[in-house]
Amino acid sequence: MPTILFEDALDQIVAANPRYARDAYLFLRDALAQTQHRLGREAKGGPRHVSGQELLAGIREHALELYGPLALTVLEDWGVRRGEDFGEMVFTLVESGLLGKTERDSRADFVGGYNFEDAFRRPFLPKSKLPESAPAAGKAPRS
Repeated sequence: MPTILFEDALDQIVAANPRYARDAYLFLRDALAQTQHRLGREAKGGPRHVSGQELLAGIREHALELYGPLALTVLEDWGVRRGEDFGEMVFTLVESGLLGKTERDSRADFVGGYNFEDAFRRPFLPKSKLPESAPAAGKAPRS
């Protein structure tokens, strides 16, 4: 059976369901690789498993590093507005054979990860614009 290249399979995915932009899937792949590296989940035999919540944290960190204050705008432009969207993308890649999963993994792992406004806009608001009762959000937390 011939090996399908990620980009070729991605073209088929986006053509069949253009809900999310192609760039969103490429970003997701890069965020996953960065998260695996940061968590020390790389192995000689290949990458190791990352949970949905770990991936969401890595996605946040990666988006803030790449796009800074424009992260929310970029994600929304790609059709990604909540953690569940990343879950849908991950499971689309799983169903296409481009990613693996364990028996315990599900789309529910991506539910309620964080509020996109808080995660991607709040770190760039001036302190005078933050509610007094809420602590200022900083960079993405390191696990």
